[in-house]
Amino acid sequence: MIQVIKCQSKPCINGYPAAKLECPTCHKLGIAGSFFCGQECFKAGCNRPRKRWHYVIHDIATMPLPSFNEGEEGTFNPWPNFSYSGTLRPVYPLSEKRAVPKHINKPDYAKDGVPKSEMMELGSAPRILNKKQQERMRTVCKACMGREILDLAATYVKVGVTTDEIDEVVHNAIIERNAYPSPMNYREFPKSICTSINEVICHGIPDKRKLRDGDILNIDVSVYYDGYHADLNATYPVGTIDEESKMLVRTTRQCLDEAIKVCKPGALFRDIGKAIEPVAHANGCSVVHTFVGHGVNDLFHANPNIPHYAKNRAVGTMRPGMAFTIEPMINLGAYGSEKLWPDGWTTATVDGRRSAQFEETLLITETGVEVLTTGAPLEL
Repeated sequence: MIQVIKCQSKPCINGYPAAKLECPTCHKLGIAGSFFCGQECFKAGCNRPRKRWHYVIHDIATMPLPSFNEGEEGTFNPWPNFSYSGTLRPVYPLSEKRAVPKHINKPDYAKDGVPKSEMMELGSAPRILNKKQQERMRTVCKACMGREILDLAATYVKVGVTTDEIDEVVHNAIIERNAYPSPMNYREFPKSICTSINEVICHGIPDKRKLRDGDILNIDVSVYYDGYHADLNATYPVGTIDEESKMLVRTTRQCLDEAIKVCKPGALFRDIGKAIEPVAHANGCSVVHTFVGHGVNDLFHANPNIPHYAKNRAVGTMRPGMAFTIEPMINLGAYGSEKLWPDGWTTATVDGRRSAQFEETLLITETGVEVLTTGAPLEL
């Protein structure tokens, strides 16, 4: 026998809502046919055991999502009412701005945050570096600079370590080499590296969140030395990660490797995306369209812009002496617009699913391409 459950809330008349409102919790869960009086939700015509199960679902749905961001006492989420797309939360306060000694050569934006030299070259043709300039690029990218510093940062990727601690390690390593951390104060970015965890696509700000077993972490290191920039990044597992995350990281690295194979004198910049997207799609992943690779030399970001997706409209042909980055961002979920955090930098996937990235700085030579920031092969 089916026993009809009647609502006991005061707005109801004879046990039924005066108006059949839609229950917001049921709507969120995709459950149809519920009545809601503003205080109580119930399924008309259901028996008591089923009603109890309905409320169990409600209890689960209204439980706060775990943030996985436990910090030390005194830390906090600065935007508790922001609609985050995933479970990641910022852990503030941020540490104080790190010092850079006066004797270190700095880019033009170091003081006021404005990259004036970049702005003056908007729309200009990509730079062709001479032999001396190419050697400076090799120095900042390889010889105890960009690649070595990123590899050093990777040794600190462990459960319980904060991204702020990794930022401090990198900052100190750069300063010890009489170099400048390129991201610091670039358009007022507050830290020396970008650290992007799980669903964050790029530009994550290092904070006091402790890394947890199963996270994936992208570390983006850029160094300015002797007037030239190196730019590179990689995604690392924290502890033991699941198979889906391993697949994502491997796929992202493969996307970059296939793109590098395209590069040589006479190749078209638009063909880079044509090499990347089929690899991502073959593994059920999507390519981020919003952010691109870019020229890099005495400017942190310069022409050309290099999209990572197929059927793009990038113009230009590779020529010997051009230096640029390729840095595909690959998502587990379908491509869609990104979600920007209130800090104005941290960019996350709109569906909260994970994203990975790898980046190298390349130099086109007379015979092909030189990966200036090359490192050890990925092992997962």
